Amino acid sequence: MGGARYVGWVAAGLVLGAGACYCIYRLTRGQQRGSGGRRLRPSRSAEDLTSDSCDDVLNAEQLQKLLYLLESTEDPVIMERALVTLGNNAAFSANQAVIRELGGIPIVGDKINNPNHSIKEKALNALNNLSVNVENQIKIKIYIKQICEDVFSGPLNSAVQLAGLRVLTNMTVTNDHQHMLKSYITDLFQVLLTGNGNTKVQVLKLLLNLSENPAMTEGLLRAQVDSSFLSLYDGHVAKEILLRVLTLFQNVNNCLRMEGQLATQPPFSKGSLFFLLYGEECAQKMRALVYHHDVDVKEKALTIIPKF
Repeated sequence: MGGARYVGWVAAGLVLGAGACYCIYRLTRGQQRGSGGRRLRPSRSAEDLTSDSCDDVLNAEQLQKLLYLLESTEDPVIMERALVTLGNNAAFSANQAVIRELGGIPIVGDKINNPNHSIKEKALNALNNLSVNVENQIKIKIYIKQICEDVFSGPLNSAVQLAGLRVLTNMTVTNDHQHMLKSYITDLFQVLLTGNGNTKVQVLKLLLNLSENPAMTEGLLRAQVDSSFLSLYDGHVAKEILLRVLTLFQNVNNCLRMEGQLATQPPFSKGSLFFLLYGEECAQKMRALVYHHDVDVKEKALTIIPKF
């Protein structure tokens, strides 16, 4: 691309869409500047950077400039727009590695401590996309404790809570970092029982990741869970929730069988998930679900019935 020519700053604007859908900002070619691997500073103001809407994916030099802007600005509007742009670009696998190599993960991660909830949410959304990359997870794991604190102490069903749950779900797709959530399992069940439909689904995605790992089975079964949990096995519960709680039970059974503990009764305390799942009330609900009108639900229940 013509020698040492560098990408200059031109406006990149924000067009906010519904939900988590955001537009991508554009940084187009500009004047020739500087040399080699030196950090590039923007030649224009932050306001100029966010003045026009666009649809381009940013290259490495543009991402480097955007990271500098995010690191240096105190303007919450510019900060939020920069995080949205980074988050959108982090949806592309090549950029996930580039942002890491440019030192972008700590810059984004630092923003989850921002008291502005909108900025916190956008930072979590960006980390969520970055966390799809396994190498990125090594750097992102240092934020797990803070994310858990935000998820369990913040407003129920909030955008921040959902964004945090999505990050934690990505971070637990593999078994590598699941142990970091052991002390939060009871909190997860509390949010599951009190949250709305969207929150319930997101918590269940996370719990399903944990339930597939035999090393997490005891922690799950020891968790103190309110008896209202069993109402999730009622036939009228939404299919997207009912199938997931059935799969949770199925995964726990499978892990216990792998560990050779299915026929025994470990010393789990009353009020634990173990007592709920393997009690008579749950058995009755499983027998009722065998006659459920949905074939997927029926098949799941049939796989669980013999365990009683």
